Amino acid sequence: MRFAGKVAVVTGAASGIGKAAVLKLAGEGAHVFAADIDEAGGQALAAASNGRIEFIRCDVTVASDIEALMDEAAKRGGGIDIVFNNAAAGGDRAPIDEITPDGWDWTMNLVLKSVAMGIRYAAPHMKGRKGAAIVNTASVAALGAGYSPTAYAVAKAGVLHLTKVAATDLAQYGIRVNAICPGFINTNIFTTSLEVPDESKDAAKAVIAEMSAHAQPVARGGQPDDIANAVAYLASEEASFMTGTHMLVDGGLTIGQRHAWDPEAPGLFDALIAMEDAAKAGAAA
Repeated sequence: MRFAGKVAVVTGAASGIGKAAVLKLAGEGAHVFAADIDEAGGQALAAASNGRIEFIRCDVTVASDIEALMDEAAKRGGGIDIVFNNAAAGGDRAPIDEITPDGWDWTMNLVLKSVAMGIRYAAPHMKGRKGAAIVNTASVAALGAGYSPTAYAVAKAGVLHLTKVAATDLAQYGIRVNAICPGFINTNIFTTSLEVPDESKDAAKAVIAEMSAHAQPVARGGQPDDIANAVAYLASEEASFMTGTHMLVDGGLTIGQRHAWDPEAPGLFDALIAMEDAAKAGAAA
């Protein structure tokens, strides 16, 4: 097993990508500390693990919670080998000409600062440990406009650059730092911020699942396991020559305009070609 004897910390661990990563790492031998504000979900995950998974409550918007998480995981585990800074949410959805300073700061704190502090407080417990690796959740939203609200996109772009510069800071200690950029993944991040009754959220999830199946060239919705598998690779010795970079797992969402891969979508020059064909037909008549 790739992670036998390794100690891992995963934030945002009670559901979605985080939960899938916890199960993947633990399933391959790691002792995983699963952190979340969802105590019921985290405790249930730990209870079903035969001791492989331990839950620690952590609010990643509170730096002292992150510090306590890393200190406690290192104390119980004898150090930390792997950190997956994953916890986040959609943040403030307002456009740049409407967002408030508080909304902006809240989003940066939740999405970007939490990752910085995760690295900050984990690194002292990882120095000198063979194969030490940090993986941060970024997003396709970090790579271009139109994939998310503005503040979230900017924060995730910050996560990408943070990953690069943290990799330079920590290289001297043998700690690799990489990021994962998920595409359209079916998780509850899309529905938790919706201001609708709980009974309507199942319907919303069904709509999202249908949309995600047709959003990219790979004709299915992205699943948490797709990201967990990539995270496990980046955390493993198989990726030991990778640091300061990111892995894009998006089903081809960002490869080009839709008409390039969807034969049903009109291309940029289709109308011009149709005009040319009509003109030729008229001339022939």
